Amino acid sequence: MMSDTLKPSLAPPAARRDHGLSLGALARRPETGSFLGMLIVFAFFAVFGGSSFLGLGGAASWLNVAAEIGIVALPVGLLMIAGELDLSVGSVIPAASMTVAVLSGYFDLPLVVGIAAALALGLLVGFVNGLLVLRTGVPSFIITLGSLFAVAGLTLGISVLVTGSTGVALQTGPLGKALLGSFIGGMFQVTILWWIAALLAVGYILHVSPIGNWIFALGGDKVSARNEGIPIDRLTVQLFMGSGFCSAFVGISQAILYNSAQVSTGQSFIFNSIISVVIGGVLLTGGFGSVVGIAFGTITFAIVSQGIFYTGFDANWASLIIGVLLLLAVLMNNTFRRLALSATTSKGKAK
Repeated sequence: MMSDTLKPSLAPPAARRDHGLSLGALARRPETGSFLGMLIVFAFFAVFGGSSFLGLGGAASWLNVAAEIGIVALPVGLLMIAGELDLSVGSVIPAASMTVAVLSGYFDLPLVVGIAAALALGLLVGFVNGLLVLRTGVPSFIITLGSLFAVAGLTLGISVLVTGSTGVALQTGPLGKALLGSFIGGMFQVTILWWIAALLAVGYILHVSPIGNWIFALGGDKVSARNEGIPIDRLTVQLFMGSGFCSAFVGISQAILYNSAQVSTGQSFIFNSIISVVIGGVLLTGGFGSVVGIAFGTITFAIVSQGIFYTGFDANWASLIIGVLLLLAVLMNNTFRRLALSATTSKGKAK
C-alpha cells in the first residue's frame, strides 16, 4: 500500500501521529477544542435545563438528532478533510426517502427493493458529483450546489408525475421497522446504533487503515499526493459516493420511522452537518480533523438545538448560540492547527 511510503509532510501531524498523553500533545489534537466546547455546552444546559434535560427524555432528544446528523456528518467530514465539500446531501435525503416510499409504498414492492434502489441512487449522485469535480476542475462547492437543485427538481417532478403528490405513505413489516424505524426503550431511535457503527467504520478508515493517510494527504497537497502515487481520482469519487450512500441511508430510515416521505425534507442537513464537522475541529481548508472530533461536534450541535427547549429561554436564541459556536470553533481550530504545525516543525529541527 502506498501510505506506508508517504513523506512526513503528507501525514497529518496531530490526527495520525501524536498519540502522547501530555497536555501539549492533547492540546494539539483536532478534537480537543470540540471536546471542551461540548463539555461547556452540556454544563450550560444542565444548569439551566435542570432535571428534565439531564433525564433519559432529555438525553434521547439530542441523541436522536445527533444520530441522524452524525451519519451524514461523517462522510461530509471525510470530504472536508480531503479538501472537498458536498452540499447535495440536502437533496439526496428526500430523494432516497421518496424512492423507497414510492417503490415499497406506492407500488407495494418488497422493502428490500426500495432500500436497494434508494441506496443505489445515493451512490449514483455521489459518483456523478465526484466525476464532475474531476473532469471539470470546478470547485466541489459549485458542483454539489448544482446537483443539490438538480436532484431536488427531479425528485419533485418525478414524484408528482408518478404519484400525483409530494408525499407518499410507507408501511413496513416488523423486521424493517425494527432495524431502521424503531425506538429502544420507547425513546431512543435505533438510528443511534447505526451511528455508532458508522463511527467505528469511519474511524477505522481514517485513523487505522492506509486510506486515512491518503485522505489527509489529499487535503494537504493534491499535487504532492499524486506524485506519491496516491490514486486521488478514485479516492475523490469514492468519498463522494460514501457521502451519497450515507445520506440515502438517513433518508430511508426517516421514511421508515415516520411511515411516509416528503420531497421537502432534508435541506437542514446541509448546514447542520457542515456546522457539526467544523465545530468538531475539521478545517475548512482540509488536511486536519478526526472522527472523534466530528462526533463531539455533532453532539454539541444536537445539545444546543434541543437543549434550548428545556430552558426558560426563547427558542429563537438557538440560532445565535449555534452561530457563536461556529465562530469560536473556527478560531479554536486555527489555534490548534498552529500548535500542531509548530510542534511538527520543532520536532523536525530537533532531528
